[in-house]
Amino acid sequence: MPHLHVEYSDNLKDLNADRLLLRLNHALVGSGQFADELDIKSRAVALATYRVGVALNERAFAHVKLAILSGRSPEVKQQLSASLLEVLKEAIPSAPGVDIQLCVEVLDIDRDSYTKLRLPG
Repeated sequence: MPHLHVEYSDNLKDLNADRLLLRLNHALVGSGQFADELDIKSRAVALATYRVGVALNERAFAHVKLAILSGRSPEVKQQLSASLLEVLKEAIPSAPGVDIQLCVEVLDIDRDSYTKLRLPG
């Protein structure tokens, strides 16, 4: 915990997903909300099949889903959301003729049912 998922349309050709994940992870570490940077697990998936609305003009999106253990205040969740959106905005350049939507959602993981085991390496 936390788990960060990025889904993005594959027409964002200039997006370097590995670099984006690193920047998002740095934002989470910088938030002071997570005790150990090793706990942050992030992944990105480019989607080849997607639709944004119904118009035929080119559209794109990047969606970040951050799942964190329950118990944080709405203000903390909003701060996390805003900081991740800022990273997205900096990492994904606008493209002429392409409507790009960036969004972030923060979800609670039920603290009572979440389990984790770290295997020694």
